[in-house]
Amino acid sequence: MTTRDLVLAALFTAIIIVLGFLPPVPIPLLPVPITAQSMGVMLAGCIIGAKRGALAYALLVVLVAVGLPVLSGGRGGLNVLMGPTGGYIFGWIIGAFVTGFLAEKLVREGQSATKQMAGFFVASVVGGIGVVYLCGMPWLSAVAGTPFPAVLTGSLAFIPGDLVKAAIATLAARAVTVGYPLLPARA
Repeated sequence: MTTRDLVLAALFTAIIIVLGFLPPVPIPLLPVPITAQSMGVMLAGCIIGAKRGALAYALLVVLVAVGLPVLSGGRGGLNVLMGPTGGYIFGWIIGAFVTGFLAEKLVREGQSATKQMAGFFVASVVGGIGVVYLCGMPWLSAVAGTPFPAVLTGSLAFIPGDLVKAAIATLAARAVTVGYPLLPARA
């Protein structure tokens, strides 16, 4: 990993923190709010790749662990990481890696715009939604004491918004790929 890779990962950590300035949208009866920071998983993976995207989120988790209020709503600290949303937050690291891995495999220079956008969208849905939910839902069930089927059902409320986030990440990743391609130079 080069200095450039580290700088790009740190830059994306800053972007993820800025996404946290957007206020979270609480869902009645669910302890997990809708946040823009989960879109950062998709953006980081698709734009800077698997390793750098995961590193950006790992740095974010370290900042949260030391107590900095870098999560949406000004949250931070070990209590947040060990709370009901902790599985989703740790899942962001794996989700960014999987999103980036899939984007690296599915998107190539010289492909049509449609194929590139389809690749980014699939990577965003699988890594940014599927993997993050796989990490977050069992954790939420265990920590909150909510039966897993209820958590699964409650999570369905987030799917439409997450699909919109995947579409936004797809458009952003495609624009960056055309204007300043970072994917071929991934770590």
